[in-house]
Amino acid sequence: MNESFPGRTRGPAPDDVTGADTGWLRSAIALSRHCPPSTSAFSVGAFVVDAGGEVVADGYSRRDDRHEHAEEAALASVDPADPRLRTATLYSSLEPCTRRATRPRSCSELILDTPIPRIVFAWREPAVFVDCDGAERLREAGRTVVEVPELAPLVREINAHLL
Repeated sequence: MNESFPGRTRGPAPDDVTGADTGWLRSAIALSRHCPPSTSAFSVGAFVVDAGGEVVADGYSRRDDRHEHAEEAALASVDPADPRLRTATLYSSLEPCTRRATRPRSCSELILDTPIPRIVFAWREPAVFVDCDGAERLREAGRTVVEVPELAPLVREINAHLL
């Protein structure tokens, strides 16, 4: 049970987290430092990585548009029919959103439009702007979701001005 979000489960046991997962999440966190400043949105980085460890796509919040989320930016740069996505992992420094104030579709919905089977993130989205249950929605849709809360303090630090 996640103490900061009663009723929400942490996800798989820590042994489900690989060294590659930790490395890619650290890279996503580093990428989030490129986000243009905002007082109304989190700074997030994301990578889509194929089964062989090659980057298929990357993105960060507000990269091309002031309302753009990291997962949205990454997924926009790859064809959803790309066969590499069937075995890829999406790494995001923050839990994929389930509600947006500025777009009609959430990042969780955009991920579900692809065959990406596995999502790994560091920090549960706090209820600062919207209430989020991205991990649960993705799991309910049959995706594997892995949370790595040990890296959450790094993401919180980048977004401390919003908390």
